[in-house]
Amino acid sequence: MQPDILLTLSAGSVRPLLAARDPRCPTIFTVPQFVATDLELRGLNLPTDMLKGFGLSDIEKLRDEADRAHCPVLLLAEEAPIDFVHRTGPVWVAALDRLRRLGTAANRLGCPSVAVKVAAVDTDEAFEATATGVKVALKELDKFELNLLLSPNEGLTFDAGRLTDLIKKIGGFRIGSYPSFAHAHASGDLEKTLRKLAPYAPAIAASVRGFDSSGQHEGFSLEQCVESVLSVGYGNTLALDFVGRSDAAPVGGEPKKKSGKGSKDAAKEPAVDIVAELDMARRKLIELTIAPEPADIFEQDEE
Repeated sequence: MQPDILLTLSAGSVRPLLAARDPRCPTIFTVPQFVATDLELRGLNLPTDMLKGFGLSDIEKLRDEADRAHCPVLLLAEEAPIDFVHRTGPVWVAALDRLRRLGTAANRLGCPSVAVKVAAVDTDEAFEATATGVKVALKELDKFELNLLLSPNEGLTFDAGRLTDLIKKIGGFRIGSYPSFAHAHASGDLEKTLRKLAPYAPAIAASVRGFDSSGQHEGFSLEQCVESVLSVGYGNTLALDFVGRSDAAPVGGEPKKKSGKGSKDAAKEPAVDIVAELDMARRKLIELTIAPEPADIFEQDEE
């Protein structure tokens, strides 16, 4: 039987709507209801920079809005890579303080997981030191009862096999991965990368670039991505993450100008309708992840 997949949204997808004060989603506090009602998704992954300037009361207000919309925050994702290798001096003190702040925010949001990137070169020495450093970080987060997920990043954790080896080295039930379709495509072996990382992933970022006029996803195959994770029995969360096309800016952003001769006179590329793109992605993923109803085993052919 095909496992059930929970479809959620990476809140970074709606940054342009927030920047434009789009009436459908004018502030971060309206995001949960927008996601639940307009996009028909059932949870949020939240980049931590979207909480910049927030106090505890703001975080609790966001949690209350998420609860009211039945659209909980399930993951906090920290974009700035953390150096777990060099564990002395003010940089390490700042990193631990940042992790504690992540833990506090996740706790107040009722969020079970935080995702971070590792800043390290791919050497055996860095591998061992990073494993030790992450274990220290897990102790800091243990009082919050949080899962710590490692997102692929350039260097030590870019290769899926290397990242899974690191997770195994760290050990414990609170360490995992937070892979993405975009990283899997960039790795050069999409299927192998997703099959290796999916078993360690409470959530996967379902990166979406956009769709052409025929409804085909641009750059890589969503079908191949979903088939890869289902092939290893994945049954957790896919978070739609609109990363945008390379030739146009999302609604609310400045379209990219064409480069080369005559670029000053070149027309601006049309803006992308993010809501339409996400709705298309949602429908595609539902189609790919919802197994058809089994035939009635007692049904008999009519003679």
